[in-house]
Formats: sequence, structure tokens, C-alpha cells
Amino acid sequence: MAAEIMDGAALARAITRISYEITERNKGITDVCLIGIQRRGVVLANRIAEKILQIEGKALPCGIADITFYRDDLSRMSEQPRINHTKIDFDINNKKVVLVDDVIYTGRTVRAALDAIMDKGRPKLIQLAVLIDRGHRELPIKPDYVGKNVPTSNDERIEVLVNEIDGKEGVEIIKIEE
Repeated sequence: MAAEIMDGAALARAITRISYEITERNKGITDVCLIGIQRRGVVLANRIAEKILQIEGKALPCGIADITFYRDDLSRMSEQPRINHTKIDFDINNKKVVLVDDVIYTGRTVRAALDAIMDKGRPKLIQLAVLIDRGHRELPIKPDYVGKNVPTSNDERIEVLVNEIDGKEGVEIIKIEE
């Protein structure tokens, strides 16, 4: 059973707010770049880049991080994990990297993404933008930009839906049946 917690309009407003916050906190967008975590983080990073282009009139470099081989639970995943690709075709050394993901939960995905980024260079700083923060952190990782805080129980799941992947927009909370 799914309950909608954000519709498409609320999702768009959260992206707009995060885009403004990134611009303000970094005093503009000089030396700022975005890296989305596969899959929906990439869509959100691209949307943030588009919004910042509208705001600032300048395009930001936008990359893709696939964290599959950096996960600490790779051995527990299916025998055929889904492999996407990493594409960071710009220099991240001494840059302000904004890592973008759809949902933060335990923090383990972000930890893996940090490892993937550090393999590509040494940024000046790394900030984290997430659409949904659902709590339950297992690692000391806190997002810098949050679209919405949604306290959840461990028997719930958050699903971010984007047109590019799902054919519809919104965020749902789903009760996991045992």
C-alpha cells in the first residue's frame, strides 16, 4: 500500500529550493559541479543543473557516479548486480562537488559514492543534496541540502518517481509486507 507524500509539483518546488540553496551557500557557482548517484540521483542532478542554469545563466558540469563496486554489501547482492556507468568527464580536483541522491537512509550509499568520487580526484569539498531524508543513519553522514524530511519506520520504503525512469512524478511511502 503506497501513500503519496509529494506530488510532481512539490517535487519540482523542492528541486528549485535546493538549487537556490546550492547557489547561495557557495556564493555563486564558480568551481561547483554536480554528480548524481545512479539512477534517480542522476535525474535529480540534471534537473538541479537545469534550474541553476535558469537562475545563474551558466551551465554546471554534471556527472554520474555508479557505486555498485564500492558498496559494502556487494557480496550480499544478487549474483548479477545491475552495473550502470560512471561518467565524470571533467576535472574535480579543487572543485566544490555536490553529490546528489534521491533518498538518504543509512548513509551507506553516500559512503560508497564518496569512495567513487575520491578515486577520480581530490575535490576542495563535497556537499550532499538529497530529495528525501528518511532518517535511520548508520554512518555519521548528514546532507547539506534536503528537499523534505520524512521520518519512517524500518518497515517502510520511500520511492521517488521521475518521468524519465518511471513515467510519472512524485514520492510515495510504501509499507513493506513481511
